[in-house]
Amino acid sequence: MLHTLNPCQKQNGGFCFENSRRNAVLESSLSEGTNKAPSARKTGTTIAGMVCKDGVVLGADTRATDDMVVADKNCMKIHYIAPKIYCCGAGVAADAEMATQIMASNMELHMLNTGRPPLVAMVTRQLKQMLFRYQGHMGSSVIVGGVDVTGAHLYSVYPHGSYDKLPFLTMGSGAAAAVSVFEDRFKPNMELGEAKKLVRDAIAAGIFCDLGSGSNVDLCVITDAGVQFLRGYDKPTAKGQREGQYRYKPGTTAVLTKTETPLSLDVVDECVQLMDTE
Repeated sequence: MLHTLNPCQKQNGGFCFENSRRNAVLESSLSEGTNKAPSARKTGTTIAGMVCKDGVVLGADTRATDDMVVADKNCMKIHYIAPKIYCCGAGVAADAEMATQIMASNMELHMLNTGRPPLVAMVTRQLKQMLFRYQGHMGSSVIVGGVDVTGAHLYSVYPHGSYDKLPFLTMGSGAAAAVSVFEDRFKPNMELGEAKKLVRDAIAAGIFCDLGSGSNVDLCVITDAGVQFLRGYDKPTAKGQREGQYRYKPGTTAVLTKTETPLSLDVVDECVQLMDTE
């Protein structure tokens, strides 16, 4: 603003570090008092998607965590937006769910108003504009995929509003393990069966290599013919059979000392109640 008021003033080049001292003072004042500076919250998820010959395949794990505690083993992370547009949500579960519900409501109103199905690009644009307005405070990272009149599309939208359009995408804490599977085996115009197996293997890699991801693999196959939501498509971490018998014979551990204390008790009252088993 000052530069516009004084056009004749000499312009300063390079970076501006005027707020560095202010930030240092604020951090020191926060550390001295009871308040403290906010820190980033670690969340765990593995979501992925890819464009194949017939449409789009989305995948996600089903573990929801609260810090280091598994809050839900069968959480649904693939959300409906429009009849042929779905998205996978990562980050804060409540933020991702509410963001997708708002988008689904907007798309329904759009279809009622125009009589036409929405485009995947339009959904992505509205979603990234909404996330940008919140400046990252809505911790929702989503992969939007679908099929419209222009073909199959796949987008990733980050919490601050930036987005990517790529043939395959991964997001979440297990994204590094999942994207390595895609980079090794992805080919353009893959058949639907191969694409489903590839997305399944990518999510499984995130499950095995990331503590924040786990449980089952969910898939959503979107084609021109319709949508196939495969809940519990695979269980890569199914509990196996116990091979050995972990039992010890009585007397294996020696008793060094033994003390018996008799208790004298009197029965004061006795009551028998039948348990309702129905």
